[in-house]
Amino acid sequence: MTRQLADEVNRLLRDLVLLLRRTHVTADASPQQLAVLGSLSDRDCRMSALADEHGVRLPTMTAQINRLERDGLVARRGDAADARVVVVTLTDAGRTTLADGRARRVEALEHRLATLTDDDRARIAAALPALSRLAAAEPTGGER
Repeated sequence: MTRQLADEVNRLLRDLVLLLRRTHVTADASPQQLAVLGSLSDRDCRMSALADEHGVRLPTMTAQINRLERDGLVARRGDAADARVVVVTLTDAGRTTLADGRARRVEALEHRLATLTDDDRARIAAALPALSRLAAAEPTGGER
């Protein structure tokens, strides 16, 4: 039963992610760039931690940050405690781009949710706490 549920959740989350990626979020940032900006919304972050969080190698994240920095959406700075560390921070322009992208995604979801029945929306709302706990759960057995 758990395996079947995991398979269904995996498929559904894939479909929802693709739906959100298809949303014309903003001309200023791709869906992947918005994800990185979202990671920086509440905190500055080391490049290595960003790469780890997004499941990519450091050179891939570096290329992403290079584009975001070029567009004025993030800034880099050194870490006072460790000169080898690069910390990335969101700029005001990055915050604006992120807010715009989130607003467009929420609007797209709102339109989709409006097509559902009241019962369907209530079921989705009831599932949110469990999904939040699922997302916050620590991986086990070396999984990420």
